[in-house]
Amino acid sequence: MLLTINIGNSSLRFGLFNNNYNLKCNCSWIINSNPHRSLDEYILLFRNIYQQYGVISKLVKNIVIGSVVPPLTNIVEESLYEIHKIKPIIVDRYSYSPIKHYSHQLGTDLYANAIAAYTLYKNNTTLVVDFGTALSLTCVDEYGFLQGVIIAPGINGSLSALIRNTAQLSQIELKEPSRILGQYTEECIQSGIIYGYLSMVEGLINRINKELKKNCFVIATGGLSHIYMPLTKKIHIKDKLHTIKGLKILFHWNNKNIE
Repeated sequence: MLLTINIGNSSLRFGLFNNNYNLKCNCSWIINSNPHRSLDEYILLFRNIYQQYGVISKLVKNIVIGSVVPPLTNIVEESLYEIHKIKPIIVDRYSYSPIKHYSHQLGTDLYANAIAAYTLYKNNTTLVVDFGTALSLTCVDEYGFLQGVIIAPGINGSLSALIRNTAQLSQIELKEPSRILGQYTEECIQSGIIYGYLSMVEGLINRINKELKKNCFVIATGGLSHIYMPLTKKIHIKDKLHTIKGLKILFHWNNKNIE
């Protein structure tokens, strides 16, 4: 089995795959990012999750990690080595793949999104809208050229900042309101966050299509994609595991000696 880990600023997404080139994920789980956990705490946490999901650690033969949080990379790597006695492969924007880009700042998650989009939807110019810690849009054409990336403040972060900096506001549930023009504070904010971000995403998709003079095939991923996907026809497919599929593909491009 291949264990993939995407280390993000808000969470760590795990995926367990067969060691072949099949991209069907057998099991996936997510935990909050916490740079203050000790090595022993991570080892105990991972072992408990394995028990919860019925993961047999000795069946894991390879591990790949993609990370945008350097302080977490080493401790997660060490924790997994203690459990599996396997040295994980760390992939990043410099790892080999058919994707052609010239950025020295491209996040590993965006690179993984691009390679997954190119591999899975090869005959299209694809746009990956990632509703993660940040809202990002990554565009790759049918020849594997990275056309570019857009990054905007994340939805949860914007909502938290609004609540934190505004008196008399409590926690707001992130869901579609019953109407655009709200009558009560909660639904007013829900309308702004849901329909405001939706309008931004749809507007950016339109602008990208206009700039490229073609209509992109649009994929939604990330933790909040399930809220926005049903509200628009601009997004063609939702895949919450898109990024870790990209990490699996990068693993195969950079490790030919799979067991």
